[in-house]
Amino acid sequence: MDFLLQHGVTVFGQWISIAELAGQVLALAVVFLADRRTLWTWPVQVGATILLFSVYVSAHLGGLASRQVAILAISLYGWWAWRRRTDPVNGVVVRTGRPAERWAMAGAFAVGTVAMALVLQALNASWAPWPDAAIFVGTLVAFGAQGAGLVEFWGVWLVVDAIGVPLQISSGLYFSAAIYLVFAVLVVHGWWNWNRSAKRVAVHRAVTAASS
Repeated sequence: MDFLLQHGVTVFGQWISIAELAGQVLALAVVFLADRRTLWTWPVQVGATILLFSVYVSAHLGGLASRQVAILAISLYGWWAWRRRTDPVNGVVVRTGRPAERWAMAGAFAVGTVAMALVLQALNASWAPWPDAAIFVGTLVAFGAQGAGLVEFWGVWLVVDAIGVPLQISSGLYFSAAIYLVFAVLVVHGWWNWNRSAKRVAVHRAVTAASS
C-alpha cells in the first residue's frame, strides 16, 4: 500500500496518489452500479474502502478513515440484504421510507454527528472534527438505508457531498473533491431512478394483490 500512496500522477498540476485515484474511481463506480441496483455494487465498494482507508489515514482525517472500516461491515450487510431482496421481475426491490424511518435516519445523523465529533476532538484524531464526523455518520446512515433499499439514502448522500467537497479541498485532496461533485450528479440521477422503480414496484404489488 505504501507504493500506491507514494506514487501517482499529476493532473492539471495536482499530484494524485495511485491509491486516491483508484479508490475514488471505484467509489464513483459504486454510485453508478447502485443506480442500476446490481449486486456488483458491494464487492466494488469493498475495494474502494480498502484504498480510501489508506488515503485518509495518510491525510490525518480520522473520521473519514474510520468510516471506511464501518463501510466495510455495512457493505457485507448490504450484499446479504440485496441478495434476499432480489425480485425476478423488478430486480433489487426498493421503496420509499415510512415517516418513522425518515425520522430515525435524521435523528441518527444528528445525534451520531455530535457524538462522533466529540470523540474525534477528545482523541485529537481530526483537524476538522465536525464536518469529518458529519461525513462519517452520514455515510453510515446512507449505506444502511441503501442496504435496506430505501430511496431516501440518495438524499443523505447529497448532504454528505455538500459537506465533503469543502473538507476535501481544505485537506488538499482536490481530485477527491472533484469526484464528490461528480457524485452529486450521479446521486440526483440515482434518486430519480430509484423513485421511478419504487413507484413501479408499488403498482405491481397493488395489481398482484387485486388479482389475487
